[in-house]
Amino acid sequence: MSLLELKNVSKIYGDLHALDHVSLKVEKGEWVAIMGPSGSGKSTMMNIIGCMDKPTEGEVLLDGVDIAKESAKNLTTIRRDKIGLIFQQFHLVSYLTALENVMVAQYYHSVPDEKEAMEALERVGLADRARHLPSQLSGGEQQRVCVARALINYPEIILADEPTGNLDEANEEIVVELFRKLHEEGTTLIVVTHDPEVAEVAQRTLVLRNGRLDHERINENFTGHMKLN
Repeated sequence: MSLLELKNVSKIYGDLHALDHVSLKVEKGEWVAIMGPSGSGKSTMMNIIGCMDKPTEGEVLLDGVDIAKESAKNLTTIRRDKIGLIFQQFHLVSYLTALENVMVAQYYHSVPDEKEAMEALERVGLADRARHLPSQLSGGEQQRVCVARALINYPEIILADEPTGNLDEANEEIVVELFRKLHEEGTTLIVVTHDPEVAEVAQRTLVLRNGRLDHERINENFTGHMKLN
């Protein structure tokens, strides 16, 4: 059974079909990139997969559970327990340190644990920046805090929406390398990106156009590493 399966999923706003009968499968441990022009339905799809919205039609099976039929309360629980979210905008609390920002995510899941939060920062190479505020961190470091925050509750799937959109080339490579390590550890990754180089690092790329799945391509030479110029 696939970890994630969309069956004829549509999201309709009046006359607008933000998603139009999209069907796809993502296997456990797979690394998938999603591309497409603005308005193609990428963000809508991510919001539905991430339990932040519901489809108008169709089924969304996450680990065998049709989340399209779940209540808002249950969706919050599923998102908390199974999904790690990473955004282009970092959404860090400005008056909390990097360590405390990671611990906030623990609070919503169980009990904040400073040792576990520090271990998460160590995984992303930021143990020495744990006591710094977001304003004292570079953009790349802030995004790595976001990765640590997404990992703290050991999610089954990581959803990343333009995670390198605000980063320079050097920090983009660092974040992609973190994704590669997560993939090697068995984490399922779905990454929305406008950057062809980031998409090429994934095992498979899905391309959306006008709310439909236009085509997909397999990266035959998949290594998880970016090709450096």
